[in-house]
Amino acid sequence: MKTEEPKKAEEKVEDKSEKKEEKAKEEAVEEEKERFELKDQVISIRRVTKVVKGGKNLSFSALAAVGNGNGIVGIGKGKAREVPMAIGKAVEDAKKKMIEVPLAETTIPHFIRGVAGGGVVILRPASKGTGVIAGGAVRVIMELAGIKDILTKSVRSNNPVSVANATMDALRRLKDPDTISKMRGKAKDRIWQ
Repeated sequence: MKTEEPKKAEEKVEDKSEKKEEKAKEEAVEEEKERFELKDQVISIRRVTKVVKGGKNLSFSALAAVGNGNGIVGIGKGKAREVPMAIGKAVEDAKKKMIEVPLAETTIPHFIRGVAGGGVVILRPASKGTGVIAGGAVRVIMELAGIKDILTKSVRSNNPVSVANATMDALRRLKDPDTISKMRGKAKDRIWQ
């Protein structure tokens, strides 16, 4: 009888330590999920028509952006007979086309111009507290990328698809200051002079 009581006490101690370890693992997994948790936002939805022999086929085309708010963003298109299905397809497409954006604290490292079709977007770094000076598709992409201070200008086309593609082109071509300093053989603080 005396030997059974210490065994039960040992089992209770082991159970408590196992529970603590499990809780710690669960908390670590939740922190990882929060860091990589993706937010999605619809940029535009259009009703499109395909004319066929028997009449017109109506469907919906959606453009969506996905990002984690910490330098990772992507855009995608989806088409379906119903709006929710089109949005779902667009979000899945955006997840496949995500890119990493080099950030300089809350802004971008340098001036850049993005072109896609008729859309031209100019992105300029801004000082802290400026905010996101952008409209439409550009604003959605900047917010999902985690850029908090930026000056943007959309020239020529105002089609959301062209503007979004031009924005992604600009973000894709951004260079990290470390990469540029190694490439040019200059000190990091002398790159932009």
